Amino acid sequence: MKSLIQIRVDPPSGTIILDRPGQANAITRYGLEQLKQALEDLRQQKSIRAVILTGSGPVFSAGTDLVELEETRSDADCDLQWQADAVCFQEVLMMMLRFPKPIIAALNGPARGTAAGLVLACDMVIAAESASLGFPEVKLGLVAGVSAPLLRFRIGAARAARLLLGGQPLAASEMHRQGLACEVVTDDLVWARAHEMASEMEELVPEAITMTKRLLNETLGESLATEMSVGAALMATARTTEFARQGLEKWREGRGQG
Repeated sequence: MKSLIQIRVDPPSGTIILDRPGQANAITRYGLEQLKQALEDLRQQKSIRAVILTGSGPVFSAGTDLVELEETRSDADCDLQWQADAVCFQEVLMMMLRFPKPIIAALNGPARGTAAGLVLACDMVIAAESASLGFPEVKLGLVAGVSAPLLRFRIGAARAARLLLGGQPLAASEMHRQGLACEVVTDDLVWARAHEMASEMEELVPEAITMTKRLLNETLGESLATEMSVGAALMATARTTEFARQGLEKWREGRGQG
């Protein structure tokens, strides 16, 4: 099976690239498993002081591969598969939050749905001017169950509700204003700035960085994990509904017209 994730090593950074440009870097269940393995590989490399997460081409990622999602609907055990998918996504986000090294999102373009959740799990975000962040699930009859608690943690309940219930994306400038992005740079400089930030960490004490990440993320403890588990169940349940079937059909029709 073709690799959907590429790894680039440029000490002191290691870059994980979502690499399906022909499909807007849409994330399959196989891609999530590859992302887990890529994180584990870079965790073990001592020369890597920070990990950069980015996308190939002009888009960070369109999020969950809706083609795969729709195809799964015809499976007899689709309910179990969707539950497994939601749990896997939760595991990836928790793995990122607990990762001992800083993770920097080089947000090179739009990030939607589950991809936006990946951005939220990064410690820092460098956004290109063309970047944006959005959760369009409600437009498809779906639920951003696993990402929602993390979004609320990042920007507060009121702002999270507006983003999750409205379905409208945030532009890079608005991401910066709301604290979701550290910096906004021109599109051609987004990876370079992330790598520069990783290089700045080369002079810092790795153990202190790891403990600081624990202070920032693990103090959420069981509360976030519990909320994500509830969200995973809702995320999977929403995929079984008639509303989701209609939403995916509408998406497919629009895609055919495009």
